[in-house]
Amino acid sequence: MKAPSDSSSSLLDRFLNLIESASASDRLLLRIVFFAAIASGIWLMFSLNTQYSKDTPTHGGSFTEGIVGTPRYINPALAITRADQDLTSLIYSGLVKISPFGELVNDVASNITVSDDGLTYNITLHEDISFHDGTTLTADDVIYTILLIQDPDLKSPLRGNWTNVTVEKLGDFELNVVLEDAYAPFSENFTLGIMPAHAWSGLPIEQLPFSKLNTEPIGSGSFMVTDSKLDSSGLINHYTLSAFGKHVTNPKVSTIEFDFFQNEELLMEALMTDQIDATAYIPPPRIAEINSTKYQLIEESLPRTFGVFFNQNRSVALRDASVREALSVALDRNEIIEQSFFGHGVPINTPTTFANPELKSSDGIDTIATTSTKDQAISVLEAGGWNKNSLDQWEKDIGEETIILSIVLRTSNTPLFESLSSIVAKQWIAIGIEVVTEQFEQTGLVQSVIRPRDFEALLFGHDITRTYDLYPVWHSSQKDDPGINISQYANIAVDDLLADARSEQSEELRLEKLKEASEIITSERPAVFIAQPTLTYVISKKIVAAEMHNLGRTSDRFSNIAEWHTESDSLWPIFRNDM
Repeated sequence: MKAPSDSSSSLLDRFLNLIESASASDRLLLRIVFFAAIASGIWLMFSLNTQYSKDTPTHGGSFTEGIVGTPRYINPALAITRADQDLTSLIYSGLVKISPFGELVNDVASNITVSDDGLTYNITLHEDISFHDGTTLTADDVIYTILLIQDPDLKSPLRGNWTNVTVEKLGDFELNVVLEDAYAPFSENFTLGIMPAHAWSGLPIEQLPFSKLNTEPIGSGSFMVTDSKLDSSGLINHYTLSAFGKHVTNPKVSTIEFDFFQNEELLMEALMTDQIDATAYIPPPRIAEINSTKYQLIEESLPRTFGVFFNQNRSVALRDASVREALSVALDRNEIIEQSFFGHGVPINTPTTFANPELKSSDGIDTIATTSTKDQAISVLEAGGWNKNSLDQWEKDIGEETIILSIVLRTSNTPLFESLSSIVAKQWIAIGIEVVTEQFEQTGLVQSVIRPRDFEALLFGHDITRTYDLYPVWHSSQKDDPGINISQYANIAVDDLLADARSEQSEELRLEKLKEASEIITSERPAVFIAQPTLTYVISKKIVAAEMHNLGRTSDRFSNIAEWHTESDSLWPIFRNDM
């Protein structure tokens, strides 16, 4: 029997002989038909390939990330700087992680079940997850990590998240986490990286911050440390992270190089000279210098609200609703964001962006329409009974006293707040309000102004977490120090809504309660809300990153690092592994 290739060759030879043996006129026609058929076949194959093939991520490649600062505690229990948090998010994995769409999804945990009363979280772990040294991750490691953070001698920055929490081991891969009071957003704490008990538990608590494991970490995340370099001072200035081959996600990028810089200027120079491929540390004033042909900008709002918080107990004028409304209407939030945040922020006029009825989405960034005008603000004051006196001051008779409309605005002396306070004051002065700004060093601001509530108006920023838990900022039980309801706001309806939202297990119902509370707060204006900042991540166009939504902090950009890739092949569906 002839091989198939022999048969095909014989058939082709016979066809060519047929063409050559034909008459001259027929020979030309047959040649045209023959070459036309070949061209049509090639065109058909090319068209089918274009139509049905798809660029499919493949394994391999690397990129270099630039970070300002020096890593010291690559340790979930102690990481507090951005450099530490960035490395920790890659090297460690938690019970859950943030999906590309901003939702919590299981990671080390295979299943988490919450009891009907919201107090008990039953957690089952995957049984095939190991640390980078090959040791299997078990319930003992989860319990060790939680108890370590709870130890007051460690002084973990996360200790407050685990107060009044107990853990119960049910098996090698099962445990319960039990709360004293139901708190629906508690599941966010399960993003905590799990530490290997076998490596850490032998260390006395006082020696733990000095262990080499803080800079030679052993985690169970997508990437592991395979090399490091020191500068002349003995400080780490470079890490090589390699994909952890036994990780369940099987990362597509092979290696990530990390270069550490002592300041933003050195980082910027490295970016401009192509020494690094990505960074989240470019100062906002210099983002405009980024080469748009080589780099893309990924922007996502962060859960921090900037605003002016009023203490109505210190100002008769600010107790007047028309004054608080006029102060809000007078602010051009877009101008403030453009000048103070250099365009990298989201304008808001409620405690949360999702609660705003004018919410719009553009390129993944939540924004609102802000059409405030000077004339509109003046009209609000006039409608509220305020008039200009002979000295061109706003005044109003309240009770038996004539009140002059003036405000002392206190804030931090950092460059951002100096800029913000300057623009806010300018826009309020433009409608005829007397404004005096006072700036304090951060510690002095906290101790002398915020804790004793010694201010009329305070320009400040609140971290409200990914869950938008408004309770700490707006519940009346938090209006006195050490609570952070700095406006000393009190509303029974809001209190009930915020308390219910904390225990509501349905995410949809929880957000509805938060939205209703937010709308009440907005209508009563205990504060003027200005903006939320955005994370601006500069990344080479050769890198395809996973989507990033609803981030809690900048290190969350790496939550789905296993899906990033720099290499790809054009394959038909039948040859792709993801079908």
